[in-house]
Amino acid sequence: MHVHFLGTAGALPTPQRNPSCIMVRRGSDTLLFDCGEGAQQQMMRVRTGFTVDAIFISHWHADHYLGIFGLLETMGFNGRRDPIRLYGPRRIYEMVSIIRQLNPGISFPIEAAELRDGEAILFDGYRVIPFATRHGCESYGFILEEDQRPGRFDREEAISLGVPPGPFFGRLQRGDSISILVDGEEMTITPDQVMGPARPGRKLVYTGDTRPLRIWPDAAYRADLLIHDATFDDAESARADEVFHSTAGMAGLAARDTGAERLALVHISSRYTQTATHIQDAKRHYQGEILFPNDCTMIEIPFKD
Repeated sequence: MHVHFLGTAGALPTPQRNPSCIMVRRGSDTLLFDCGEGAQQQMMRVRTGFTVDAIFISHWHADHYLGIFGLLETMGFNGRRDPIRLYGPRRIYEMVSIIRQLNPGISFPIEAAELRDGEAILFDGYRVIPFATRHGCESYGFILEEDQRPGRFDREEAISLGVPPGPFFGRLQRGDSISILVDGEEMTITPDQVMGPARPGRKLVYTGDTRPLRIWPDAAYRADLLIHDATFDDAESARADEVFHSTAGMAGLAARDTGAERLALVHISSRYTQTATHIQDAKRHYQGEILFPNDCTMIEIPFKD
């Protein structure tokens, strides 16, 4: 799983930072979480291509969705035929209707789906769970959670039970029971006899724009990566309250409280050119790894084991 930070700015872009856009590549799927202005140029810079399968819009502030128009045009120019689905708050159907009206030449289907708090969207091997955030309007964060993985296969135990190396090993690892002859007697071997306990998949949480949450969804805990609004440093906490954003210290508290493995600070106000204060504020509360990614940074989320 790879995370590309295509846009990490606050509402106003800077020469170094574009508006919000996070790309997640998981297996053969590519998802965008928000799509601010210039997203397609960032995709060109990091050479990801434009084969996006779905776009998730956290809320209807322009810095989180204006890039969709140009990106879809570029996809059409490149001959795309596969449908793309846009997920968003209420009015997402209206948004897609406007796109179709303004871009009648787009050559592929654009589908719309309305987000609902806690209602999982299923993909092959993982799900995306939207959750309500606090931004003064209808707004959502997103949890990308992989399915559990099978436990480790105990090869020695399988052999001791009489299972010959070969195709039977694969069937047991896929969850199938098998029948074998042991000393002339037919025996059934079940996966639980040779497989360890199930292992967790990877998990990513992206908050979008938000004030600190009072209650987190159960699924948001123990994320491999928490990408959190950190528009201001802690000296501007009163301003953060006024405009429904978080400070870096608040992001650190969220990472601590949810048990995140890593914390990435994003949606940085254009007033800041240095990272030291934000990181210091977050470190007062959170002892894990803190990232302050520049635009076009890519990180990998490995399996824990």
